[in-house]
Amino acid sequence: MRKAELVTAVLLGLMSLYFMWKAGEPPSWNPDVGRFANIGMIEGEGPGSGFWPFWLSAVMLVCCIWIFINGVRRTSPPSQSTEPFLDAYGRRMLALVGGGLIGFLILIEFAGFYGAIFVFMMYYLLVLGRHSVGVTLSISTALPVVCFFFFDVAMRIVLPKGYLEPLFIPLYEMFL
Repeated sequence: MRKAELVTAVLLGLMSLYFMWKAGEPPSWNPDVGRFANIGMIEGEGPGSGFWPFWLSAVMLVCCIWIFINGVRRTSPPSQSTEPFLDAYGRRMLALVGGGLIGFLILIEFAGFYGAIFVFMMYYLLVLGRHSVGVTLSISTALPVVCFFFFDVAMRIVLPKGYLEPLFIPLYEMFL
């Protein structure tokens, strides 16, 4: 467990640094702005485009450093444990959930975000969660609908539709 805690802290810390670096890139519409100019407050506008990604990643980096220090000093419960990081059940669940997420990402290309999230929720709730068909269908149907209205209608952030795009044309005519 201790080794897993330390390795995870280092990997997540490196990811934090990468996200901070990417958040500091100047906006594509204004390449004359210097790196990290968009991570602060812009006068008259509010937070820059990299403000939230940069500062959330910075907090994540601080947490990773703290976890690493606790792991080295053996003050956290995982660093004192002699149990293996993943037992057979943990490896199986990692494969099932990770495989489902990879399938979800691949399915976005064909069925779009909303179709892929419907299929993923069906798999996750029915197969892994062993919920009833009624609960599974209601949640799996409601989530893409709520996401559509939140992202496409309210936020005006168009998510990929894949081959299901014709199904959304009437909704766009009604709401946009």
